[in-house]
Amino acid sequence: MPKIKDLPKIDRPREKLAKYGPEKLSNSELLAILLRTGTKEYNVIELSKRILSKFGSKKLPEVSYAELKKVFGLGSAKACEIVACFELGKRLLKSKKANLYLSSQDVWQELKDIRGKKKEHFVVLYLNTRNQEIEKEIISVGSLNANLVHPREVFEPAVQNLAAQIIIAHNHPSGDPEPSKDDLEITKRLVKAGKILGIEIIDHIIVTKNDFFSFKDKKLI
Repeated sequence: MPKIKDLPKIDRPREKLAKYGPEKLSNSELLAILLRTGTKEYNVIELSKRILSKFGSKKLPEVSYAELKKVFGLGSAKACEIVACFELGKRLLKSKKANLYLSSQDVWQELKDIRGKKKEHFVVLYLNTRNQEIEKEIISVGSLNANLVHPREVFEPAVQNLAAQIIIAHNHPSGDPEPSKDDLEITKRLVKAGKILGIEIIDHIIVTKNDFFSFKDKKLI
């Protein structure tokens, strides 16, 4: 692979992060920024990919200094930086209070960011058995229809995050929270898929700037 300095600037991890933000980078690119430089055999992106391939993205945060030192000629400084980065992340995450959803009103409060949007945003809240948020994801943006919201896109993150249940939600830019024919069809389709996977959809909430509609409250789910 070419050296990092030989890549176009927009393909270099640091420049890419500065222009587009960290969420646009792959795991290997983020790790490459931590490592800064590669080895004689691999440039820093290739080295990052090999480390992730060996340990996996889920195991890497738990890898010890000694384990990292053994791989691909990783030096003490690089091994220390990786271990320190993940330890700091774990400590900060422990202090993060998980959102708890016990009512449709709780979800309405959480969705302030999409209530006034001019396009429809389909959001999924992935929860544990205690109704605490594990993850929140925007699945699609645009006019809602059955082709746009596919069960795979909704439930794949649920499986990855070991979610026990989910809440689906979207906004109506029109200001009318009443569900459309498409909304009813999508809900029915996703509930059916959830039953197959053993992941319950506990509510579908439609929000507008000043109001909301809960399928659970109306006994439609």
